[in-house]
Amino acid sequence: MWLAGVRHVALDQHCLRSFGQPDRPRLDIYSRHQTLELPEDNPPLAWYLCALPNPWNWAANAHLAFEPAPGEHWEGPALVPGLLVSLDNARPIIGWGEHSIPESAPLRRSTRYRSCRNYQFAWWLRQNRNAPDASSEYVLPRRPGEGEQMSFM
Repeated sequence: MWLAGVRHVALDQHCLRSFGQPDRPRLDIYSRHQTLELPEDNPPLAWYLCALPNPWNWAANAHLAFEPAPGEHWEGPALVPGLLVSLDNARPIIGWGEHSIPESAPLRRSTRYRSCRNYQFAWWLRQNRNAPDASSEYVLPRRPGEGEQMSFM
């Protein structure tokens, strides 16, 4: 499970890497309930929560994109039953999906990219929040199994 504050996108990458070098607050994967206070100063374009079940099952991956919204409250599942999220002063971003990737995008033809929810949301950010490209010098996030992506049960 991870949380990313997305400031720019890398549309030649998929999964977490499609968010370039995001803000990465630490989550406690051992806690069944936790509260995170996200910084109010210099907020990213959006926050993105991803949780992968153990054993892994693509259909059961949990994803939730959200943005600051002072005074608002939302509570609900993160795209799948079983992971309940409560947001204060924030709201989910909805309406993104495979259709967010332009037909003309060369990587749209690749199932690996087209089916990646992170990549879909990166394109939504480009089109709806004018997300800039990640610097060509950004440091790629680690791959799963290298300590950056964690599982929940």
